This record gives sequence, structure tokens and C-alpha cells, in this order.
Amino acid sequence: MKHGRLIAFLLLWLGAPAFAQTVAAPAPATVRVVLHTGAGDIVVALETERAPISARNFLRYVDQRRLDGASFYRAMRVGPQDGLIQGGWRTNPRRMLPPVAHEPTSQTGLSHTDGAIAFARNAPGSATSEFYIVAGTLTGLDASAADPGFAVFGRVVEGMDIVRRILTAPTSPTEGEGVMRGQLLTPAIRIITARRVR
Repeated sequence: MKHGRLIAFLLLWLGAPAFAQTVAAPAPATVRVVLHTGAGDIVVALETERAPISARNFLRYVDQRRLDGASFYRAMRVGPQDGLIQGGWRTNPRRMLPPVAHEPTSQTGLSHTDGAIAFARNAPGSATSEFYIVAGTLTGLDASAADPGFAVFGRVVEGMDIVRRILTAPTSPTEGEGVMRGQLLTPAIRIITARRVR
């Protein structure tokens, strides 16, 4: 009897560390949003825990329906299936909320990998409604010692085929200024609605 108890104790004692090692940490909190566009639906998971300032800013636009009627208007291609598509209001300041503080990828641990959604901006801390979605890998847009980079705040979880369809849509060779010249979609792809996934 004592021998059996000793074996049971040893099995429990040896098994406890193995069990502890298999318990995974909970995934960071996210909120899903569906962008219903003229090209199809794109569902993004916003990193409300790892990038709270940026995710909260995007959700303000969603909840106030400020993205309804906006558009994806830019396709920057760096390869056959790689680049980014940019959306928002571009030239309609009445639909824009005040800018938010910059959340660099060095702080959030996020990166410009396939499906990342991030805010476009001029100077750090100037992001408003303009955002972009990455196709492929553009980690050169991450923060570095020399550059604060851009604020990634989520990832596409459904609809990357739609992102790539928009990326390869026709652009004007002459419209746009500076780096945007030749990157403006003709026509732009309308964002019909942006809603939280319930």
C-alpha cells in the first residue's frame, strides 16, 4: 500500500511542472471590425491591449461612423503582391478627429508584416483618420533607433484576398503629388461601412 502511494505521489510531483509548462498565456485582447467595401469585406482585429491609444482612436472613427463613405484611395506597390493600400478621408478635415499620440512598434511589439493595419501620418503624433493595410512584409516601416516608424494597431483576420485585389486595382499614372504620384486608385474603392463585429 505504501509503495502504491509513493508511486502516485511521484507521478503527481513529476507531472506538475510539465502541466505548468503547457499552460499558455492568454492572447492579448482584440476587437474585430469589418470594413464593408466596394470590393468586398475586410475584417481586422484591433490590438486594444498592446496598442491601446491607436486602437481606441480607430474605434472612435468606427463607433461615430466617421469612416462610412470614406475610401481606399492609394495603392503603393513594391512587388507583384506586396505593398500597402491606404484609406480614410484624405482631404475632408470635417470628418477627422484630433490627432493622437504615436505608439511605435518598439513599444507595442507589433510589426509591419502581412495584414498589419497601421496609421499613416506626417510627424509622430499627427495620426488622425488615415490608415493603411500591409500586403507582404514592410518591416522597414517599423520603429528603429533612427526613425520612430509608424503605429501598427492590428491585423487583417479575414479578407486578405480583398486587400490584394485593391492593391492591384488600376491607378492613375499622373494624379497625386510627391510619393503618391502614380499611386492613386482610379476609381477609389469606397468604404461603405465600418462596424464592430458583435
